[in-house]
This record gives sequence, structure tokens and C-alpha cells, in this order.
Amino acid sequence: MALMHRLANCQHAVRAARVAAYSHQSSPALHNIDSAANMTRKRLLRCDWRQHFLRNQRCPRPAPSCSFCTAAAITVASSEHTRNTADKPLHNIVKILKDRGLLQEVSSPDLERLASQETFPVYCGFDPTADSLHLGNLLGIIVLRWFAICGHTPVALLGGATGRVGDPSGKSAERPILSEDNIEHNVQSIQALLQRLLSQNGEQGTPEPVLFNNLDWFGTMPLLTFLRQVGKFARLGSMLAKDSVRSRMESESGISYTEFTYQLLQGYDFVHLQREHGCRVQIGGSDQWGNITAGTDLIRRLGSEDGREPPQCFGLTFPLLTSSDGKKWGKSEGGALWLSAEKMSPFRLYQYLLNNTTDQDVIRYLKMLTFLPLDRIQSLEADMQQSGYQPNTAQRLLAEQVIGFVHGDEGVSAALTATQVTHQCSLCMGSWVD
Repeated sequence: MALMHRLANCQHAVRAARVAAYSHQSSPALHNIDSAANMTRKRLLRCDWRQHFLRNQRCPRPAPSCSFCTAAAITVASSEHTRNTADKPLHNIVKILKDRGLLQEVSSPDLERLASQETFPVYCGFDPTADSLHLGNLLGIIVLRWFAICGHTPVALLGGATGRVGDPSGKSAERPILSEDNIEHNVQSIQALLQRLLSQNGEQGTPEPVLFNNLDWFGTMPLLTFLRQVGKFARLGSMLAKDSVRSRMESESGISYTEFTYQLLQGYDFVHLQREHGCRVQIGGSDQWGNITAGTDLIRRLGSEDGREPPQCFGLTFPLLTSSDGKKWGKSEGGALWLSAEKMSPFRLYQYLLNNTTDQDVIRYLKMLTFLPLDRIQSLEADMQQSGYQPNTAQRLLAEQVIGFVHGDEGVSAALTATQVTHQCSLCMGSWVD
């Protein structure tokens, strides 16, 4: 009875959302509502409903551990966003990313047209290699936030399964294998960080972020099932041609079979998220291009095998964070620049951004790492050419904006206070020496 009651509620919510969409004559909105509702009904009928409807109909497992709850969250977010934005034109997300230097490659120019006509979930993956994300990961979070600002549901995928394998992209040797306990701890820490960063400062009507863990589907999938249903469609020629594989094969250490299969696991993530949750776009750093296109290719092959036309899906990459001389930017002498305050204080991150950002790079970083309007950034760039420009003004703005996004207003206040105290102490020491 509880199951039927929940299905009835789902149908009632869909009817209400469709009425709102009809009133605005929005065909894309109707399509999104119907697709999301069908996926939710399917997940509801598949799931062990006792997990969800006992104990006053409260699920004992929080999302993203519970696939039904996360599927339902996407449906609610899509319906709410449709009601709030059906009468508003969609922003051109591709142009926004291009103007801010956040677009490296896109698998098809059709994405610009489609994203301007309808909204859909967009995902980025984060492997739990540590118990915090670092400054390089911030670009993926910022791109997801831009998609959310433009009306698309941001989806963060935690690599509980792929983190047990290790991505060979950009690595000269195989990653060390972490213990199960370490991986689970890292997943929980990163999940909390992503939830906070993707949820804060949301505008009215901005879709709420949704988090998944790919261990939910890989953890219960037998090896033979994976080989029959997924491995059958992988072609060694294209897998060997990936830059991440070819560079490792030519190195002294070579590449293990475990790492070689990583791109297939990431490719199936895209298949699963598209089929179950309607994800149409995967984003990632430029070093992830091979893994991302493995996903779009797998979607096409699996769809053709099933005898149905698969939806057009897209891959989009953003540049890695580098300095003007081409060196990877974002590493301190002590290692990575962590986004977690427990691993790196707001003061230390503020100081790094202030003292290690050159005038040649600061404008580009302001476009990529902040949400400041482009006209303000361009005005600041013009001011830098004037004789009255105060040195490091742009760097201070960059540091304050990044710290504000990562640590909030309290983090900015703490960093500025510590900076002022440090400066006063240095003046006192200099006076004492003199």
C-alpha cells in the first residue's frame, strides 16, 4: 500500500509540473518532466521498497547511498526548476565557458544548441585519492556551478569503485593502492565538501546538486556480467590509442591491466547515469578527454545493440590549471593546495594565491576561478596598465574570491586577519633588527 501511495504522489507531482509547463507552452520542459518521472517510477518499482517505506516512510540510508532517493531528488529538482524558469530563456553555457577560458574541447557543436533549448543533468567525477579535493579539482566544481546557474542539474560522481582501480591519466607510474577503510573515509570527506561547495550561494530556482557513488552499481556487478554486457563492446584499438594508455605503455613502468580497464569503467559510469538519471553531458579536465569519449562511444554502441536510437550525449573538457610558462599551477612546496580547512588553512591558501600569481596570469585566473562579471575583470585589466595601479590589487581580489567560494565569509575574514597580523609582526621584527 505504501508503494502504491508513493507512486500516486509521484504521478500527482508530475501532473502538477506538466500543468505548469503547459501554461508556458514549453515542450522541452514537458520532455524533461516525463523523462525524469519515468526514471523515478522505474527506480521505485525496482528497489527494495521496504527500505524506503517502513519507519514512517523514511529511508534509513542517506543519498547518494540510496539510488532511489537520488533519482527522486533529480525528479523533484527538474520539476521545481521547470516551474521556476519555464518563462525564462536559457543561458548559452557553451559561450559562457568559452568566454571565461573554461572550454578546451567539446565532442559536438550540437551541445550549444541543445543546452540553449532544454535542461538536463551534467556530471563530473571525483576519485577519492585523498580525504580532500585540491585547487585543480576546483575547476570541475566551478564548471558544474556554471551549468547549474544556466539551469542544468549538477551531478557529482564519487569514484568509490574507480578509486579502487586508479586513473593512469597524467601519471608516470601506477597509483598506490589504498585500503578499503581509507577509500571509504576519503569518499565521506569528499562527499561533504562537494555538497557544501555545489550548494552554496544558489540563486532562486537553481537546481540542487545530486551526488552518486559508482560503487553502488559496480559493487554488485559480477565480473562475467560486466564482460558480457560492457566489455563486449570495447575495442582494443581505440582503447590502446588513448593518450593516457599510449604514454604509459612507452614508459619504463608500463601500464597494468587494472589501470588499462579504468577507461572502460568510467565509460560505463556515463552509460549508467544516462540510462538511469538522464545525464547527457560529462565534463572533466583536458587529460580526461580519452576517458570521456570512451563513455560517449559506449553509449552509442550499447544503444545500437539494444535496437533503439541512443540519445545524443556529449563530452566537454576544460583546460588544466597552468601558469603562463606552461607549468602546472597549484602546487606548493608542501604539496597540493587542499580545499579542506583541516588540511590547509584559509590563510595559507590565501597567501599562495596572493604571492604566487603573476600579473601575466591573474586576469586569466580571475575568469576561470571566480564568478565575477567579465566586464569587471576587463575593467581591472585596463586599470593594471595605468600608472596609478596599486600592485597586487588583482591578486588580492583573486585570493578573496577563491577563499570566499571555498571557505565562505568567515574564511576570508580569518585569512585577512592573519595576513594583517603577520604583516605587523614582520614590521615589528624589522624595526627591532634596525
